[in-house]
Amino acid sequence: MKTLSFASLAYDNKKKKTKRERFLEEMDKVIPWCELIEEIKKYYPKAGNGRQPMPLKRMLKIYFMQQWYKLSDPAMEDALYDSESIRRFAEIDMETDVIPDETTILHFRHLLEKHDLTRKIFAQTNQYLSDKGLLLII
Repeated sequence: MKTLSFASLAYDNKKKKTKRERFLEEMDKVIPWCELIEEIKKYYPKAGNGRQPMPLKRMLKIYFMQQWYKLSDPAMEDALYDSESIRRFAEIDMETDVIPDETTILHFRHLLEKHDLTRKIFAQTNQYLSDKGLLLII
């Protein structure tokens, strides 16, 4: 069982959820993460070939947040350090997990672009949301 830090416990007990928290919680529920991961998995680096890769789901969620909030790679790295709601969505615990740096974020984005996956995952996501009667306006 994972232990919670004092900061996490304090965050859990705050009285109000922000607009960002509500949005990220909703997106976490409705985005078909497993389906999207299957689309990317064959191109993603495997453990044993150099540095240990970040979890694919984490990197995909970070990529989505970059698009939703129009963040550059350095700004995304800063947001991961700065915002508890963003870290939670990316499934990062500051005490135990490594936060991806801007270069890691850049490499993931380039991997998606190189294999023409950006268009595929957003088309798939938009279709999924449309089928559910949802519309994402950014």
